[in-house]
Amino acid sequence: MKLTDPVKIAYRSLVAAKLRFFLTVLGIVIGVAAVILVMSIGASAQALIFSQVAKVGSNLIAVLPGASQENGPPASALGIVTTTLKNGDLDAMREKRNVPNLVDVSGYVSGSASIESPAASLQTSFQGVSPEVVSVENMEVSEGRFFFPEEEDNLARIAVLGSTRAKDLFPNDSPIGQSVVIKKIPFRVVGTLASRGSSTFSNPDDLVYIPLGTAQKLLLGIDYLNFIRGKADDLKNIDVAMSDMDSLLRNRHKIEVGEESDFSVRSTEQALEVLSGVTNVLKYFLTAIASISLAVGGIGIMNSMLIAVNQRIREVGLRKAVGAQPHHIMIQFLIESGVVAGFGGIIGIIFGVGIAFIASLIIPKLGYEWQFIVPGSSILIGFLVSFFIGVLFGLYPAWKASKIPPIEALRYE
Repeated sequence: MKLTDPVKIAYRSLVAAKLRFFLTVLGIVIGVAAVILVMSIGASAQALIFSQVAKVGSNLIAVLPGASQENGPPASALGIVTTTLKNGDLDAMREKRNVPNLVDVSGYVSGSASIESPAASLQTSFQGVSPEVVSVENMEVSEGRFFFPEEEDNLARIAVLGSTRAKDLFPNDSPIGQSVVIKKIPFRVVGTLASRGSSTFSNPDDLVYIPLGTAQKLLLGIDYLNFIRGKADDLKNIDVAMSDMDSLLRNRHKIEVGEESDFSVRSTEQALEVLSGVTNVLKYFLTAIASISLAVGGIGIMNSMLIAVNQRIREVGLRKAVGAQPHHIMIQFLIESGVVAGFGGIIGIIFGVGIAFIASLIIPKLGYEWQFIVPGSSILIGFLVSFFIGVLFGLYPAWKASKIPPIEALRYE
């Protein structure tokens, strides 16, 4: 028997039962498309997160309240309110003798409130920041100015608007010099920022920036910081600066040797590593969930092949009568199930890539810098897994077909 004979027989058998072939393939198509789509969107989302973090700067160091494991996020990053970072910690970091390799450092607090202008009223997020945030985050003032250092301590009622908020609140006029009301407190707009684009976690263009002290005392009623972010003078000095910041805060917080810190110091690179770990776990978990549909498709293949075996008992008997061995019959049915799964895998890959491409056209319209990424591994995995499932779930029907006695098969009506 030639190697191509089982393939030809499998092809004729599948073409003869088009509807059954289509319905069987459909389960594999959906499963493979789901796997491709999940892995593609996961890779694109991961790239978006990395690009947004890198956009702020690769030489940044963040200090967050609360302890954390070496490779895990601090408690504050999980939404737990921790009040261990104070304004005094920020002032100590500003002193050059304490952290010589730190160029600029800013404190941050955040909240949300209704904001009103003569033209609009909307719910928005605001951020209390230090004047140094312009340098730390590479902000660009498009009109007016940012805060002066003395305005942070004097509870100045002034605001700087993100580019989108400026258009929302003052669609027809320049906002500079005009007033907005936040929590019934009037603020004078002194500047607007150039557009920075959406990030995964927030859109800085939608924010309203308030002097740090003003936000703490007048809007939030707190005496602590949500986090601190500083910029090192050089990438090679990141570790030294982090060590100095850690030592400074442990000393200020009176933490003894061997005791756990009540804060976490992380560089941008470390943050990317943590984010990469978290997003990878999520991506592979969702891929595993999507793969369940492949198993369902495999069950469909088994059911279809069992029906085919019952319908082709006479054909099997005839082949055995003219010399076909049991392994020839088994190979024939395994090839049929493999062809079904392989064909479904190819169609599923096309559908998955197509949907991922459509998503890459739609998501940027929402303001996100979304990339069209389809990992080559996802295509290879999708096809190989679909083919393997086809062969695996075709084993029992193929074995059953190979065990049909020739005489009984020829008598079968």
